[in-house]
Amino acid sequence: MSVVSWLKAHCGGILLAVLAAGCGHLPRQNGSAQFWLTTPDKAALFARQPDIPRGAGQQPELVVHPERRYQSMAGFGYTLTGGSAMLMHRMSPAKRAELIKELFDPEAGIGVSYLRLSVGASDLDASVFSYDDLPPGGTDPRLEKFSLAPDREHLIPVLKEILAVAPRLKLLGSPWSAPAWMKDNGSPIAGKLRPEYHGAYASYLVRYVREMAKEGVSIDALTIQNEPLNPKNNPSMVMEAAEQRDFLRDHLGPAFAAAKLPVKLLLYDHNADRIDYPLDILADPAAARYAAGSAFHLYDGPISDLSKVHDAHPDKDLYFTEQWVGAPADFAGELSWHTDNLVVGAPRNWCRTVLEWNLAADPDLNPHTDQGGCDRCLGALTIDGDAVTRNPAYYIIAHASKFVRPGSVRVFTAALEGLPNVAYRRPDGRFVLVVRNSGGDRRDFTFKQGRRAFAVQLKPGAVGTFVW
Repeated sequence: MSVVSWLKAHCGGILLAVLAAGCGHLPRQNGSAQFWLTTPDKAALFARQPDIPRGAGQQPELVVHPERRYQSMAGFGYTLTGGSAMLMHRMSPAKRAELIKELFDPEAGIGVSYLRLSVGASDLDASVFSYDDLPPGGTDPRLEKFSLAPDREHLIPVLKEILAVAPRLKLLGSPWSAPAWMKDNGSPIAGKLRPEYHGAYASYLVRYVREMAKEGVSIDALTIQNEPLNPKNNPSMVMEAAEQRDFLRDHLGPAFAAAKLPVKLLLYDHNADRIDYPLDILADPAAARYAAGSAFHLYDGPISDLSKVHDAHPDKDLYFTEQWVGAPADFAGELSWHTDNLVVGAPRNWCRTVLEWNLAADPDLNPHTDQGGCDRCLGALTIDGDAVTRNPAYYIIAHASKFVRPGSVRVFTAALEGLPNVAYRRPDGRFVLVVRNSGGDRRDFTFKQGRRAFAVQLKPGAVGTFVW
């Protein structure tokens, strides 16, 4: 008799469930549900409430159907901009360690499980750089001067400390611009990639992944260009859909395949109002074979349009990769909009990640580049020396990141009027439900899964996460 057969015969399903869950993560057996709450008046900020006992009321039911499964989740988090890393790196070691544990440890903190990085500078770095900057007129098609030196000052040291706490953290890279010498305007702002440097730029991105790996930093996915239709940031680069198609099909895809790098290449990385962009690329089978999926922001367009991309290409993944909170923040407004559209809306429209924008800024919303850097981007954290203030995006992401662990699968719940919601079954067998009361009055309702039902109340605008 095998060990598994003996356990099944003598110990029933409970011990096997412990083994399958990785020990220590067996669902609670007392039948209650954990309840975590944030209210728009800040009376509760991601605060644990008394557990909810089983027992249905007479209210309308929100039913969780675990047999109807959708996408698995890769993670929730933020962009670790160069500026965010700089502010964290300048904290005292002890305070930085505390903050990293709070952010990335799912037991002691909020369990951030996915981070976006800029490949080279973003507009929230203290200065503009690529990994192969040259004097005007210089070229380096063999990338002999390529160096990660700018990232070794702050970003890589902080990443190594983060990965020591969260070794399974996934990382996505997004370039804001190619090196200026590769572009038709010779500038880090706007301009396009010159066709004769398509091969060199593909090698540049391969080199980035390889050099980061040498630092112990594994890149899970790469978007081809951040906001390819936005020429206003510093840095930025315009890349029309036809250009991205040709670059991916003829250069980037083959270069990554030849290098045998298991990195997911993602299209677009811009707003939901232009789903034609990734759809045009995916219409070319030779280009589509190299694309793992598409990435989106939501500064324009409806989140529901992402389902149209999925429906057209159900074999390709969707990632939600950026949304800012502007300063000064309207906490109630940000909580409602981001919960409804991102935490609930993005997964309900097939996204495997939900990432807010910058993890941190200082009290003056620095650092950022000049001539096009964002001077109103409020981080999930405000870091002032060792002092840390938690802002709307911190609580918004926490309602999912702590509980919806990577590998959790979205399951069916009805879209109820006044109760935007999304539900998951975790790898350890537990269920997670995120709900917001979008009405103007207190909402009493019952959520139900199988024979288990829980009667709850949510104040107007409140967000609740329930785990059972």
